[in-house]
Amino acid sequence: MTRDDLVLMPTHLRFAGRRFPCSVGRSGVTRDKHEGDGATPRGIHRIIGMLYRPDRLARPAAWATPIRPGDLWSDDPADAAYNQLAHAPHPHSHERLRRPDPLYDLVLITDWNAPPATPGRGSAIFLHQWRKPHHPTEGCVAFRRDHLTWIAARLSPGSRLIVA
Repeated sequence: MTRDDLVLMPTHLRFAGRRFPCSVGRSGVTRDKHEGDGATPRGIHRIIGMLYRPDRLARPAAWATPIRPGDLWSDDPADAAYNQLAHAPHPHSHERLRRPDPLYDLVLITDWNAPPATPGRGSAIFLHQWRKPHHPTEGCVAFRRDHLTWIAARLSPGSRLIVA
């Protein structure tokens, strides 16, 4: 492990010499991840993208990409775009990235089940803002907004999220 790794511990995430309280999936951490199980997958996951809402916050890092109206994330194992960015209109099951709440104002995308995605192994393992302190997610890792923004400003593409 290096100082640039994001290391998920049972009670917090460690990064750049600091500790950040966070939330994980409602079903905890698992080695056997599948779509809809509510678990955070164990392993080493690279950060491969950063998305942000330009109407709600300043660009958090030079490599961040704006979330546009109609941006979606496919969570349908039968979709050729499964576990990838998609755009409306989209006939398959998906999650809207431009949400009315602030959860996805800033999103770090991991390479969990990255293309080519294995159908049913799970999609959209993001690092994003939490709903409320320590409220569980659907499998993502969630943080306070100011902590997530601090982390995002110091990450580089390919940084690793280590879920032990």
